[in-house]
Amino acid sequence: MAHPNHDAPITVLVVDDHGVVRRGMQSYLELLTDIQCVGEAEDGRQAVDRVAALDAAGKPPDVVMMDLVMPGMDGVRATAVLKQRYPDVQAVAMTSFAEVERIQEALEAGAAGYLLKDASVEAVAAAIRAASRGEVYLDSRVAQRLADSLRAPRTAGAQALTAREREVLVHVAHGLSNQQIARRLSISERTARSHVSSILTKLGLGSRTQAALWAIREGLVPRPTADAPNTTSDIRRT
Repeated sequence: MAHPNHDAPITVLVVDDHGVVRRGMQSYLELLTDIQCVGEAEDGRQAVDRVAALDAAGKPPDVVMMDLVMPGMDGVRATAVLKQRYPDVQAVAMTSFAEVERIQEALEAGAAGYLLKDASVEAVAAAIRAASRGEVYLDSRVAQRLADSLRAPRTAGAQALTAREREVLVHVAHGLSNQQIARRLSISERTARSHVSSILTKLGLGSRTQAALWAIREGLVPRPTADAPNTTSDIRRT
C-alpha cells in the first residue's frame, strides 16, 4: 500500500547487528525532511518486536531497512514474518551480498527492495521512498545479477558443474547449510555460498530444494528409502 499521508514523513525502522551501521543510517536519515527514523533493532527477532510495539501504539513504521545476515533470526526470516503479520509494512534488504540466491530469497520473503551496503546515500533514500509507494527498488548491480542469471544458458547436465561444485551439490542434497559445507570443505562460508549460487545458475534452478532433488534424480546422491530420512525435507537456506 502506498504511503497514506504525503505530508507526513516516511517512518523507518533500522535493523542491523552492527551499532555503527545503525547510527550511521540514523544520522543520514536525520538530514532528510521527508523521512524519519522511529527506532532500531539489532536482529530479526528484535525487529519483529519493535514493529509490534509501534503497531500497538498505532504507529507502525512505513519501511524497515533490514540487514540480512544477523545472529538468531536473520533478515530473510524476519522479513517473511513481518510481511505475514503487517502486510503494509515494507522491508528493504540492505546487505553486503549480491548472490542471486540471496537476492531471490529476500524478494520471495516479501522485500520491496535490495541494496548493497556500499550504496550511495541517494540510493538509500530512493529505495525508502519507492518502498513507501509500494514499488520495488533494486540496486543497479543487483538488477544486473538477476538479469545475467536469466540470460545464463540452461543446462541439465552435471558436466556443466566443476568438480568442486558437484561436491558442494552433494552436501546441499544432504541438507547441509553453507556454514556446514564450508567447514566440511575447509573453505569460507562466502565461497560456499558462491558455489551454491553458481550451481543454481548453471542448472537453471530456483532453490536449494530444487538442487537437492536434481542431484537425487541425476544419481549424484542415493534416493532416500522408506525408512531413511528425506534429506530434501530440511534444506537449510543459510
